[in-house]
Amino acid sequence: MKDDELLAGIEADWQNAGLSPARLAMLAYAVKLTKNPGDMTKSDVDGLRAVGFDDRDILDIVEVVSYYAYVNRIADGLGVTPEAWIDDSAD
Repeated sequence: MKDDELLAGIEADWQNAGLSPARLAMLAYAVKLTKNPGDMTKSDVDGLRAVGFDDRDILDIVEVVSYYAYVNRIADGLGVTPEAWIDDSAD
């Protein structure tokens, strides 16, 4: 990002870090898909379209979020210990 202050703001509170409406919508979508995937509806996709994402963008968002969840579940299922540099206190 090349903006340490913005990055710190996102890590601390992404909802109030001064991100664009499109980025806020993308992150809200990613959080919902991660925490409550069964609650996703067409209106969630429509919300991304409303802030300028096209179908390819939305597919990319879904694939990245889903892949991250997949890899973490594999690691959790195998009992993989996180690297020492990973701060998992926010989980």
